[in-house]
Amino acid sequence: MLLQLLEEDAGGGGIGGRVEVPEPFFDPVGNRHLTIGIAEHKERGEAFCGWRVETLFTHEQDLPRAIERVVTVSTVLDMRVIHHPAVGSGKPGAMEDSPAFVPRVERRVDGDGQVVITLGDPLVDDYLAFVAARARKNTLLAVASDLKVFFSVVGKRPTEIGSRDLFEFLQHQRRPRHGATVVRLEDRERGLSARTIRRRLSSVSGLFAYLVVRDDVAVMANPVPRGLATRWSRSGPRARTVPLIRTPRTLPRVCSPSEVDALMSALRTDRDRAMVEAMLLGGLRRCEVLGLRLSDVRAGERRLFVADGKGGAQRIVPVSSRFFASLGSYLERERPPASSTDRVFVVLKGARRGQALSSAGLDEIIGGARRRAGLERLTCHQLRHTCFTRLREAGMALEAIQAQAGHRSIESTRIYLHLANDWLADEYLRAVQVIDAEVLA
Repeated sequence: MLLQLLEEDAGGGGIGGRVEVPEPFFDPVGNRHLTIGIAEHKERGEAFCGWRVETLFTHEQDLPRAIERVVTVSTVLDMRVIHHPAVGSGKPGAMEDSPAFVPRVERRVDGDGQVVITLGDPLVDDYLAFVAARARKNTLLAVASDLKVFFSVVGKRPTEIGSRDLFEFLQHQRRPRHGATVVRLEDRERGLSARTIRRRLSSVSGLFAYLVVRDDVAVMANPVPRGLATRWSRSGPRARTVPLIRTPRTLPRVCSPSEVDALMSALRTDRDRAMVEAMLLGGLRRCEVLGLRLSDVRAGERRLFVADGKGGAQRIVPVSSRFFASLGSYLERERPPASSTDRVFVVLKGARRGQALSSAGLDEIIGGARRRAGLERLTCHQLRHTCFTRLREAGMALEAIQAQAGHRSIESTRIYLHLANDWLADEYLRAVQVIDAEVLA
């Protein structure tokens, strides 16, 4: 496809001429972006990598205007311009292929029905296949998205990455997103959140750890450092490092009783009420609610068998009778009798009637109920946090909450000690009374 690009570069010179770009494709991981890819300006020996179009265009005649608009804001999007000698110029270092690695996410289903995601580099694709064999689908999508962002920024193959590229990537991720004077009230950051950056570094570190273990590629060490050395690390027997990313320890949001009442009143079906109560009264995760099968429901015991929890862990959790009442009404009156799946929660109408409800479908249900209830913010995980906070306030032991939540470490459960205000207040008042008694005596 030949397109005309007319724009000025940062120095005021024209970047014009006819360039050839690949056909656009839909990216299922990259937030519905179209990646135009590499366009070589052979007259000037320049390559413009990774132009991104923020709208899904359906007509080919719209693409030239779209690319011209994206080039205009390329400094805002931080799209790199990589200079190299023209192809076939005969100069030292002339490149016969693409001057940089531009990841192109492609998603397909193989003959066994398994989802296969590739980025266009053999080593990265092998690692994604390795992740797909040992992790959930959502984990695979997250890792693919993180690696795509990383290689889109650095513009190099895995064998060319060094620690310097990692620090440049960190600097890129911390750049202000909405202006230098705009910060988030939650963590006072101007760029991406520390948790997002840390997760992306973890995905990149996992890739290079895999390549180092393979021992058949030119990657001898992981370029992602564990941290920065301190002055104590040289003298002491234990190496002490400062983490690259300091993640703030923030308390999760929970719903107030009035917000819970408003949400329950805004739900329209028994199915929706049962799903919300599974998270609000049982503390189930979103994927655990959607993964429930009819054989996992133990109504006589008032328990649910979570067959495929986080990390593949299984557990049996008790749930309030209110949930089973809503579940019974849904199964009796709303669930299609001729459903094609044994999943508990299915689509009730439309072309997918009787099929298993998806994550996007549950998010749409929660979002609609939130808007009808007049709530500013509400997520499935917020309902889970509300459940464990209320259980702790009611006196449930921390170890029991850990088992109910399916946490591997009790450190993940301790955060509910800070959310349960009565526990901290009672402990403080008890200690103050002891101190006052000693002073008066």
